[in-house]
Amino acid sequence: MKTTFLFCLLFVGFSRIFAQDNFNYEVLLEPLNVPGVQGLHSFVFAQHAGKWLIVGGRRDGIHARQPFNAFPANQNNNLFYVIDPVNGQVWSKSSAELSLPIAEQLQSTNMNFHQDGDTLYIIGGYAFSATADDHITFDKLTTIQVSAMIDAVMNNMSLVAHVKQTNNLIFANTGGQLGKIGDTFYLVGGQRFDGRYNPMNNPTFTQTYHTKIQRFKINNSGAQPTFSDYSEWIDAIHLRRRDYNLLPQIFPDGTFGYMISSGVFQMTTDLPFLYPVEIKADTYQAFTAYNQYLSHYHGAKLSMYDAESNQSHNLFFGGMSQYYYNNGTLIQDNNVPFVRTISRFTRFADGSYQEYVLPIEMPGLKGAGSEFIPNYSAPYLNGEILDINALVGDTILVGYIYGGILSNSLNPFSNNQTNTTSADASIYMVKLVRTEEPAHVPVASLNPYAMRVYPNPSEKDITIELDMTNAKNARYLLTTVTGAVVQEGELLDLKLHNKEKIRIDRKIPPQMLMLTVIIDGKYFLQERVLKK
Repeated sequence: MKTTFLFCLLFVGFSRIFAQDNFNYEVLLEPLNVPGVQGLHSFVFAQHAGKWLIVGGRRDGIHARQPFNAFPANQNNNLFYVIDPVNGQVWSKSSAELSLPIAEQLQSTNMNFHQDGDTLYIIGGYAFSATADDHITFDKLTTIQVSAMIDAVMNNMSLVAHVKQTNNLIFANTGGQLGKIGDTFYLVGGQRFDGRYNPMNNPTFTQTYHTKIQRFKINNSGAQPTFSDYSEWIDAIHLRRRDYNLLPQIFPDGTFGYMISSGVFQMTTDLPFLYPVEIKADTYQAFTAYNQYLSHYHGAKLSMYDAESNQSHNLFFGGMSQYYYNNGTLIQDNNVPFVRTISRFTRFADGSYQEYVLPIEMPGLKGAGSEFIPNYSAPYLNGEILDINALVGDTILVGYIYGGILSNSLNPFSNNQTNTTSADASIYMVKLVRTEEPAHVPVASLNPYAMRVYPNPSEKDITIELDMTNAKNARYLLTTVTGAVVQEGELLDLKLHNKEKIRIDRKIPPQMLMLTVIIDGKYFLQERVLKK
């Protein structure tokens, strides 16, 4: 049953007490007509000399609920596309001439990818495999020489020499994201999903969440790519994420890394994550004190950095979200509907976060599975982060939004109307328009809860104190420092008395544990607990 709650729009200013918002731009979307562009979503892209290379993805809309009808092979994109947005031209070429293992992977959906210079790295993806005679998550790493592949597609030449591939089970990943810090690649979250989708969890598939960040180096100089220096960070709570956005960031200390934004699904409930996770070269950290309400599914996004004020700004364009605004009211819909919202999530110099809703919306219920493609005539740092301080002029073309899923209604999946959705062929130019007072409304991003845990250290019992007056339920999890869950349960007394005693299982050896309390599937609280 659909669950909908209404919340009053909160014009909050608590973050501004500590930090001044210095983002002085509005967003402008202008449609761009490029004849011959096909509707696609959940694809891979790279670019060279202003031309885009598009690989994989799907030509239909959101997947059907029926297992026999979900992710049909005839809707896989088995063409390589090259799009020239400036001159309005499109070229395509079939992947059929490639070897079967390469062609099968490169027509899949939700692949993990990252462009580094002239090389596009692609990992995993999900689709029907004729070789396996089933839908699978591909255990492949494929590299593409971008400039050569674009030239081959445009001139109808052989593609074979420009693609290399290797396989390993660590690459069996779909719905995660791939980034690079220094010379190390970071494969973040995702899942392995084999078989046909089934909303009733009948045994037509197997599913394993990759609750980890996998780190490795790739050598692409030989006949096939190789990897080395593999390590992983495992966290069953914070890293259990797929179909999210991974945004390149420059942190307040000046280091480069990434921010995990939202994603699905939580361990204890089928709801999106609301809080961000920051990834740096040698560590990661969950920021449960701040929630992001207005963007929860993979789609077009733009990272920006203002070095003068040491602020990072992140724009999100439509997609799917548990929350959206309707006539100034914040609506919670646990079906996670398609939305038109354009929002901003800003990190200030002190490390605090604040979310804003913009006055402009997407021109329809669209954006899920779309991509933001930078315009490199604008100043970008590391090829990924817009340098706000280097912008020149009052109206600047910073990039484009292409593709995604277009829906005619908020919840076509839960209402069994997936046939009313389609792959969007739209391209929008994204411009920033300079203004002294942008009409961006702050959203109540701060976690309002705080808890006290004692005694700490403890041999067997701990007490949690937490004001649950305005909450409905709470759960707790105890995890090791390596992210393994060793104990969990509901906090019933906490709801009644704002205090509850937990007996730590005596079978758990003395060690440092992490206590996580989840309130209403919305707010996360954490405290380290030393078991003596």
